[in-house]
Order: sequence, then C-alpha cells, then structure tokens
Amino acid sequence: MPSVHDNIILGYEVDLEYERIRMRTRSYHSDLSEDTDILFSDVLAHSFDTPLQGSIIFDIDEVGLDCFISYNRDLLEKGKGQGWPIMYETDEELETKLIEGEYLYLVITSSYGLSGWVLAKKVEMITKMRNEQDEE
Repeated sequence: MPSVHDNIILGYEVDLEYERIRMRTRSYHSDLSEDTDILFSDVLAHSFDTPLQGSIIFDIDEVGLDCFISYNRDLLEKGKGQGWPIMYETDEELETKLIEGEYLYLVITSSYGLSGWVLAKKVEMITKMRNEQDEE
C-alpha cells in the first residue's frame, strides 16, 4: 500500500448508498507531485473529526477490532439504541459480528486537521502522477 504520510487531504466523499468513502489527497514530496485517492469500500461506519482546509495525514493504520470497541465506548453507547453501527446486545457480540464480517478498523491520524477512523472491508490506494498542466 503506498504511503500517504504528509499528504494533504483535498476532499472526501461519503457515499452511503454504495457504502464507499473516497478521500482525495495530494503529495508534494517527490519531484513529480502525486495525487492519491484512498478508497474505502463496504463501509459500515466512520467518524472524522476536525476536517480543516489543508489537513495533513500522518498515517492510516489498521488497528485491532477489540480497540475499536474500547476507543469508541461513548459513541457506541450513544448509537446502540439507534442500531449504530449495527444491532447488537453485548460488546462481545459486536466484536464477533465485525470479525465475521471481515471488517477492518482503519485509524487516520493527522499532523494537522482531519483525523478519525473507518470500519470497512477493504481499503485501496490509487496513485497517479500529476503533470504541470494539472497544476495550472
């Protein structure tokens, strides 16, 4: 998976109907600037905090699903009665359903601005080189 360390987030689109998130990013580290789209598919839930213009990604890490429950205890308590992120009775049942569904807990950390997480079955990165015409 290509690195998006220090990429600037240009924007993101949440497609609830098709359970996808596309995050458009740009790198200025190489001699030829790169644009990288981060595509999350089969998204169950997400949470993004502090989306600011010029947000800079520090990293995107896959973290264990057991951490999803402990790190998001308040959100889970608030959403449980509304069926968020899914219907479940106990933390163990939620963790089992997420494991059986083959979900990934992807944590986005930032150097500046947007941070958060995505629960999805797949993440892929599509990188393309930008030429000088694209920058005008």
